[in-house]
Amino acid sequence: MVKHQIVPRGIEDSRVLDAMLKVPRHRFVGGEYQSLAYSDQPLPVGGDQTISQPYMVALMTELLRLQGDEKVLEIGTGSGYQTAILAQLTREVYTVEIVEDLGQKARKLLEDMEYTNIRFKIGDGYFGWKEYMPFDVIMVTCGPERVPQPLIDQLAEGGRLVIPVGSVYQTLIILEKIGGELQKTKSISCRFVPMTGGHW
Repeated sequence: MVKHQIVPRGIEDSRVLDAMLKVPRHRFVGGEYQSLAYSDQPLPVGGDQTISQPYMVALMTELLRLQGDEKVLEIGTGSGYQTAILAQLTREVYTVEIVEDLGQKARKLLEDMEYTNIRFKIGDGYFGWKEYMPFDVIMVTCGPERVPQPLIDQLAEGGRLVIPVGSVYQTLIILEKIGGELQKTKSISCRFVPMTGGHW
């Protein structure tokens, strides 16, 4: 997966590549999809949610520019695979999932895998996790139509927010908070499940 799908497409961060090698992706995929666990495609994980394709996980993680001591907010726990990758690379991960059954399943799996630097919350990711703000980096793994203001507010000075923005198809956006202002960079076109909740 790493050698043939991720490295040839330009992912160079050695820490990200090492994390992708260490986390067993098949643990996060349902039995009927086990044979496809390492294929370069998203897969259903229940609750109308998906586990992102490996390349997209690697790209979004690399765009965060993680050094190892960050406090990370993840919006959309999903299967927990991206959460596990982040937990390999950072000091603390705070992850929010709106689908309760999915969030509880991911929590049990990650605790069984002995991750101890992850905090879990069932709730609407649009509102982030105010109690633990500010966050050094924020990753959003679902597609809102616009960037939620609460997430901007919870981003630390000098922090980075990586988020797919759009209605059906999205553009991957990187926002950096510099001097209290947001600097915006566009990455690639993508398609994520929509951000749900009653906030729009």
